[in-house]
Amino acid sequence: MTPALEIQHLQKRFGTTVAVRDLSLTIAPGEIFGLLGPNGAGKSTTINMISGVCRIDHGTVKIFGHDNRHDYRTTRRITGVMHQEIVTDNFFTIDRALKIHAGFYGVPRDEIWRQLLIERLGLGPHLHKPMNKLSGGMKRRFMVAKALIHKPRLLILDEPTAGVDVELRRALWQFVREINREGTTILLTTHYLEEAEQMCDRIAIMNRGDLVALDRTKQLLARIQQRQVIVHLATPLSKPPAELTDFGATLRENGQTLCLELPKEGGIGALLPKLCGLGLPVRDLEMPRPGLEEVFITLTGSQQRSDPGGRQ
Repeated sequence: MTPALEIQHLQKRFGTTVAVRDLSLTIAPGEIFGLLGPNGAGKSTTINMISGVCRIDHGTVKIFGHDNRHDYRTTRRITGVMHQEIVTDNFFTIDRALKIHAGFYGVPRDEIWRQLLIERLGLGPHLHKPMNKLSGGMKRRFMVAKALIHKPRLLILDEPTAGVDVELRRALWQFVREINREGTTILLTTHYLEEAEQMCDRIAIMNRGDLVALDRTKQLLARIQQRQVIVHLATPLSKPPAELTDFGATLRENGQTLCLELPKEGGIGALLPKLCGLGLPVRDLEMPRPGLEEVFITLTGSQQRSDPGGRQ
């Protein structure tokens, strides 16, 4: 089966800075693939090389078997890209832009598909507004519609939900799942790690231009062996018990929450007797499942938060 996207030994340098170093990966048709990493990791540069916006120093990019430099007309016609930066034409309204955009790729206008995009992305009330009258979130909705208007086989979404409201985020991901089930391959970058964990079949993580991980999402989560135990206390403590130092004991929430770490090769059986012996006022106990954020921090050393206030 011909890959939807095949990257071989891709490299890009800006002056003395290596933005992407010897990147190779393959995305299967119909896959939702996540490309993650901290700011400056090389994600957007990679996307710009795939889409033809940025020149390739070395390596190859093939989209459904077509080289994106030698057969660029075909690759651009079958690829839709929503870039991280807001790119609009202030002289056009949403209605006008969507009517003419498919023609840039030699694709006939499909009014039913255009109306579906307008409806699903909530663009209807704003169709006749010029771009400079739209909010940042509305401009991003338009950019998603523009990336999809010519029905691409590969859809690239670079930070699609940055700065948009929760309602649109949910509607967008539901729509993305629908078009994916109908055969569209998705390449996604996001700072919201819970989105990647829920949406992506496989995830690649980049750091400083290098590919540091590439695996199925479940396998990446399995890499975190250290488990955490959260003890909720009925009475707050002023300091962590010295007897729990080996478990990395820390206090949160004004001493009412005790956080402990189980050793990599140990179970909770070694911890429970100590807790009982200390006579702590335990109200509840939980063992949260490690998430993609822990994997990300472990592999990149970056404190990447999944909430909007923690974006970097």
